Amino acid sequence: MSMTDPIADLLTRIRNAISAGHKELELPASKAKHRIAEILVREGFIASCDFREEGPQGKIHIDLKWQGEQAAIEGLKRVSRPGQRRYAKSTDIPKVRNGLGIMIISTSQGMMTDRAARKAGVGGELICSVW
Repeated sequence: MSMTDPIADLLTRIRNAISAGHKELELPASKAKHRIAEILVREGFIASCDFREEGPQGKIHIDLKWQGEQAAIEGLKRVSRPGQRRYAKSTDIPKVRNGLGIMIISTSQGMMTDRAARKAGVGGELICSVW
């Protein structure tokens, strides 16, 4: 079965694991998904992520971050979709929850957060928002 939007699959798996109360999850790997997970670790939304050589493409293992009964991630939303791409200049990148969340952006310099893209003065495709 082919998947048309693997990034939306990553976000849905994280959302489902949080709602089910899981501490960790595992999903098929890709460079884009691994880079998004690394950004979430650096920004403090998930505890850790690592790549494992399993099967034809490998797996990404993610440990979710919990603060007691509350997950560190309150919400995830896919912004740009395969059927409707959204791009923004560095000056037009929207803030997520007045700066309390992050927007992950795919730029010519790689994937980065909205703050890093504004600082570097680059725009790109608005991948997802996390708060």
